[in-house]
Amino acid sequence: MRIGITCYPTYGGSGAVATELGLELARRGHDVHFIAYASPFRLRGVVERVTFHEVAAIDYPLFEQSPHALALAVKQHEVAQRERLDLLHVHYAIPFATTAWLAKQMMANERDLKVVTTLHGTDITLVGQDPSYFTITKFSIERSDRVTAVSQYLREETYRAFGCAGCDVVVIPNFISTADYYPPPEGARRHRLAPADHKILVHVSNFRPVKRVADVIRVFAGVRRVLPATLVMVGDGPERDSAQAEVDRLGLAQDVRFFGKVEDVGEILRGADLFLLPSQSESFGLAALEAMACAVPVVASRVGGLPEVVTEGETGYLAAVGAVDEMIERSVALLRDATVHARMRRAAAQRARAFASDQVVPQYEQVYESVLRD
Repeated sequence: MRIGITCYPTYGGSGAVATELGLELARRGHDVHFIAYASPFRLRGVVERVTFHEVAAIDYPLFEQSPHALALAVKQHEVAQRERLDLLHVHYAIPFATTAWLAKQMMANERDLKVVTTLHGTDITLVGQDPSYFTITKFSIERSDRVTAVSQYLREETYRAFGCAGCDVVVIPNFISTADYYPPPEGARRHRLAPADHKILVHVSNFRPVKRVADVIRVFAGVRRVLPATLVMVGDGPERDSAQAEVDRLGLAQDVRFFGKVEDVGEILRGADLFLLPSQSESFGLAALEAMACAVPVVASRVGGLPEVVTEGETGYLAAVGAVDEMIERSVALLRDATVHARMRRAAAQRARAFASDQVVPQYEQVYESVLRD
């Protein structure tokens, strides 16, 4: 198949999954064309059967803001026509499902270009429900030839918020590459992230308000009061400065490390003892899954799709949003009990294997084959 993929190329779950999907599809013999305003952050080097097409922005004084969506629709149409694409797979409803529909209409007299839309979260729970975008979001979802969602929670939220008459939203979970995310070898030395006697806690995100990074710091502060520990913060975003200010306020600067954006997150996770994800909302929780694949138990919020990933009491613990004291209690108890911790590490790695790329990517191929048969 010849597949066009459009996603946000920046640091974040939807772009990561879309890029890994494209790379895996190429390994499986498909021709993949990424169409975006920048090369996806996980697309590194030259990859056989993978081509990147950049959407150029126009600099014209009349436009206070460049009409990127229209330029994207034109590029999607251009690539689909030149490369004889079978379908466009867009990740995130706004504006990508809309631009794909426009590209499809521009080809209507030539052939039926199929559009598959994958919903990832805030395109449904936040942006799409804003009055400025609600109608076009609903329209674009309903005009897609197939719609998938990354969790059962997000599927139900899509129906609740938009109705989406005639849509059969298929749940295909996010996945991980077992080549990048895997448990540390038996007897392997811990990554040099902290002193030898410290427990290592890790948080990975794009530091948006929904991630509640201040709660990460507060949970760590509670753990640090009773155990020698180091917190590693991976990622960057608008809440990073406030997180660093909270670290300074609590006098934790010597035990908290901010790494910023990291290319090989798996290497850090394999040195961790516990992963913290106290988010306000998570449609799936890809960061938690990546940690589990590296045999790291998770303490997280009981929201959205996280209960579909983290098995309570087996691969980690879930608490109400903002329940910092409970998260501290759970974290300390787990880190103090070597037997329970070892059991959860094994269970986390085993659970994550159900979300390996070789289990999930064929589900997307089945969707493609189904839509092309139509």
